[in-house]
Amino acid sequence: MKAFSDFTGISQSTLRYYDKIGLFCPVLRKENNYRYYSPQQIITVKVIQVLSGLGVPLKQISEVEKARQPDTIQEILTGQESLLNAQIRHIRESYAIIHTFRRLIQAGCAANESEITDCFMEEQPIVMGQVNRFENNALFYEPFIRFCTQAPELRINLAYPIGGYFESMDAFLAEPAQPTRFFSLDPNGQHQKAGGRYLVGYTRGYYGEMNDLPGRLTAYAQTHKLRFNGPLYVIYLHDEVSIKDPDAYLAQVSVSVVPERPRAARMNGRV
Repeated sequence: MKAFSDFTGISQSTLRYYDKIGLFCPVLRKENNYRYYSPQQIITVKVIQVLSGLGVPLKQISEVEKARQPDTIQEILTGQESLLNAQIRHIRESYAIIHTFRRLIQAGCAANESEITDCFMEEQPIVMGQVNRFENNALFYEPFIRFCTQAPELRINLAYPIGGYFESMDAFLAEPAQPTRFFSLDPNGQHQKAGGRYLVGYTRGYYGEMNDLPGRLTAYAQTHKLRFNGPLYVIYLHDEVSIKDPDAYLAQVSVSVVPERPRAARMNGRV
């Protein structure tokens, strides 16, 4: 058995186990319990190695080995191919989720939380949820629960970080805890956060707690003669995944801006 083990690369303990379950038995076993294999058995054990290496259960290999035919092997390989495709999709999805969280956490660690930044932001794929309904002073959680409930229908993977979308700065200033929509930071999303010029600021606190950030963004825009010109996005760079204390969650708020037009140009535009 040792020579056969050395030649095939299959450990002696594995060969004993194969013998025990009747999957692959020696051609001869002597009174001293020594197992002897023939050179022809290398072919059989190769089949077992190939199928086992592809994840086929030993019980299934044992069944097909009794009457090995192209159609049965084809069926087994087709089934394993389907399983591997599912595993590959899962691995790719897991990798994307890990990469997304790492990117957010890194950005949060590098952020200057006390400053408002006027910068260009790249286009970013997202998956947008449906329009929220905050009826009768509904709490933050009620629309969020609806978003989570609708996620399978909208093909939203809730493992990705979830952000808040406001259709305008006015909507944000009116109700900072009531986003127009929720969105997922799924990098395969069919929607886009448009690239362009944004004012970016940071604040710490639980979901929806913006503290003095709305005022700081407004003051910066007025001082630097900027006009809010589009949607606003709230993304939590540090959330429950990376921080234990909810009061220490770190939110990044970015809102689209353009230079304020001179007053004369505005008046001429009305004529």
